Amino acid sequence: MTDLTEKMSSGGETIGALLARNASRHGKDIALREKKRGIWEETTWAEYAEEVLACAAGLEKIGVGPGKAVLILGDNRARLYGGMLAVSLLGAYAMPAYPGATLEELRHFLGEVEIVAAIAEDQEQVDKILELKGAGAEGISHIIYDEARGLGFYEVDGLMSWDHLIEVGQHVLNETPGLREDLFGRAKPGDPAIFMHSSGTTGKPKGIVLSQKNVLAAARNGHAAGVFEENEEILAYLPMAWVGDFAITVAAALLCRFTVNVPERQETVVRDMREIAPTFYLAAPRSWDQMLTTIQVGMENSTPVKKWLYHFFMDRAIAAETRKLNGKSGGLLEPFGRLLGEVMVFGPIKDQFGMSRLRSAFTGGEAIGEDTFVFYRALGIKLRQFYGQTENSAITAMQAPNEVRLHTVGKPAPGVEAKIDESGEILLRAESVFEGYFNKPEATAEALTDGWLHTGDAGYLEKDGQLVVLGRVSEVMHTAGGERYVPNYIENRLKFSPYIKDAAVIGAGLDELTAMVCMDFEAVGHWAEVNGVPYVSYSDLSQRDEVAALLRPAFERVNKVVTEPLRLKRFVCLPKEFDPDDGEITRTRKLRRKVVQERYADVIAALYDGTKEVHVSAQVTYETGEVGKVERSLPVREV
Repeated sequence: MTDLTEKMSSGGETIGALLARNASRHGKDIALREKKRGIWEETTWAEYAEEVLACAAGLEKIGVGPGKAVLILGDNRARLYGGMLAVSLLGAYAMPAYPGATLEELRHFLGEVEIVAAIAEDQEQVDKILELKGAGAEGISHIIYDEARGLGFYEVDGLMSWDHLIEVGQHVLNETPGLREDLFGRAKPGDPAIFMHSSGTTGKPKGIVLSQKNVLAAARNGHAAGVFEENEEILAYLPMAWVGDFAITVAAALLCRFTVNVPERQETVVRDMREIAPTFYLAAPRSWDQMLTTIQVGMENSTPVKKWLYHFFMDRAIAAETRKLNGKSGGLLEPFGRLLGEVMVFGPIKDQFGMSRLRSAFTGGEAIGEDTFVFYRALGIKLRQFYGQTENSAITAMQAPNEVRLHTVGKPAPGVEAKIDESGEILLRAESVFEGYFNKPEATAEALTDGWLHTGDAGYLEKDGQLVVLGRVSEVMHTAGGERYVPNYIENRLKFSPYIKDAAVIGAGLDELTAMVCMDFEAVGHWAEVNGVPYVSYSDLSQRDEVAALLRPAFERVNKVVTEPLRLKRFVCLPKEFDPDDGEITRTRKLRRKVVQERYADVIAALYDGTKEVHVSAQVTYETGEVGKVERSLPVREV
């Protein structure tokens, strides 16, 4: 029995116990790397544990304790991760928010629990918290910041640097015998690990407290399923307020002693990933799509010889992988041909994008396009799909390396039970499932029945136990003719096109299905430049006839896989992207259907009344917070 299995089999672990274990047994191993001014700075497990302890002691000194919350605001930073761990040692609530969260979104958090402090990345986030305090959050008595630039002349009570907090904490630790051991062992498995929020697609986000038992059980299940091994190298770039980031970058990293690499900025993620070459990588389908687009654009701009070599090997590898996914023999690249392709094409591409050492690569959050999925597997990256939600600590079901199918998300992990109820809803039971929505007993009663979590997703189990997810149960709709459909299922397949970023399918209670789509400006903009299509802005390019012709095949492909009554008849390309700041999608890019349908009611009417063109005035929220309008006449296109 390995050290990991021996330690974790009892299920009584805590964040503090794991941090103490890593510091004492593996103290010289690297826990964190963070890139600052172009240099990777390393922190060992022993150093990390000491800093987390000092942070916990400092936070307790300023009033953080059980029942209190600390707001975490900013992009991925090593100190923000350390702050979350410190809060969990105290049995308090670490509450991460998306760095782009608006004041209104942050104000929603105030009514849930008493927030007594905040840990902010930089001046921008400090300003946001100060604005929040002015809007009724006077209880936030202390703001701790990581990046000091721009804050030197601020005269605000309770504003302090991370370094000062650590100095305070170190003094408390040195003056209080036994405090280190006490902090490591104070929290119990049932105490909070993280305070997260649901997506809020149909209303205000609901508070979700995951206990230390929940998140570490999910990590243990993921390890047992072979999702990750011990000592993985990972890149911490996913939003800290997303449960997938916490599950991997914090819980699994503690359990399996990952080395967590924090990029310098979001803008440098691709370059930093190449330098690190992680062994484990999780990304949403949109990220995999964007990387594929970058590869294809690069090849189109390369020399004729390189283009020929790329297509010679890549086309054959894709054909072979497609055959494998269809249950047939690959057969199109002999071992020598595959080896040669690895040396000349596949290997250099993987090296360029930091994927040369990947042992495990996953995609989740929504369906991924077949072209994208097959491309990476043909490249030699064994991309797999997984399924999870915030309510079940993210790690629930995943594909095994030798059981990959495009339409499934794999089998439930060891320790997770799954079944389908009479309505077709997926139900789950596991130690990783939360205990209910924070201070919302009615919502909790709907979500949990006899220990089973009602996921809200429709799906089914295949004979061999593979789980198929169709979409949200609440979004199962019917046409006027009684045809049942899940709009999200169709929308995801429209987004398989690299040229479509978002989509909203219309048709509930109507005779036909239609759609509003938002083009992908980067992909379509590059296509326009290569093909000599002039444009001056997003709204201008989106209405070009050439772009409509570019998007139309996506609708035609969808229409081939749905029944006749569910075929899309018409579409409109909107003059702006759906934006979380405008309330049209969530921070995780899930569609707020009610908002979209109300905001674009005139467009929806035009899709059904025979109008050939409709004028729209769309709301746009700028980075300054000011709200403007995009005025445009939109042609209604026939599929």
